[in-house]
Amino acid sequence: MRFDILTLFPSVIEPYVNSGVIGRAHTIKKSIQIGIHNIRDYSHDSHNKVDDAPFGGGAGMILQIEPIYYTLEHILKEYPDTNKHIILTKAGAPIFNQEKAISLGKEYNHIIFICGRYEGIDARVEEYLIHESLSIGQFILTGGELPALTMLDAISRHIPDVLGNEESLSEESWTYTNTKEYPQYSRPAEFTPDNPHLIIEDAPNTWTVPDILLSGNHQRIHEWKQNQKK
Repeated sequence: MRFDILTLFPSVIEPYVNSGVIGRAHTIKKSIQIGIHNIRDYSHDSHNKVDDAPFGGGAGMILQIEPIYYTLEHILKEYPDTNKHIILTKAGAPIFNQEKAISLGKEYNHIIFICGRYEGIDARVEEYLIHESLSIGQFILTGGELPALTMLDAISRHIPDVLGNEESLSEESWTYTNTKEYPQYSRPAEFTPDNPHLIIEDAPNTWTVPDILLSGNHQRIHEWKQNQKK
């Protein structure tokens, strides 16, 4: 699976895609490939300009179509035979979810993200250069880098050999149904903090793990987990 990200701020993207699970899959396992493209590098302006005032007036600056077009052209020439899907991160667009993450990972082997910035992006990008626009919620961010990373992470988790334990996918929240994930605990079975009321005033003095999880009865534990999801 290949991902390409078009951005004005590669330094925002690089630390995340080179760290943790995604970093291992990218740099060590080679389960995914990630290309980061600075849109400024493809500007034909002598000063590498990528934005300008909107036609008709209005506040702020608009990300221009030309450098985005030339960045995409470069990627498509380098990878002509992949099954591509181009996504614009855009406030107000349909909201990305787990079902979408799974379907994108199954249907395509090359996903390209265009990260918007400033007051907006030339509307011709959405008209002529992408397959769909997506957002990650009903709120506004300063740029599309965080949405692109969020989607890349969620999609990558369903690519073979990205996760260390593939079985962990089967019980994650929202994977197949809109159910919550059961609570999980680890050692110690009893924890007596110095100040049990540090955050919650009516918390007990000792914080314990549910007895059922310590019982060793696998059938009852399974039933408890299923009940906790409801």
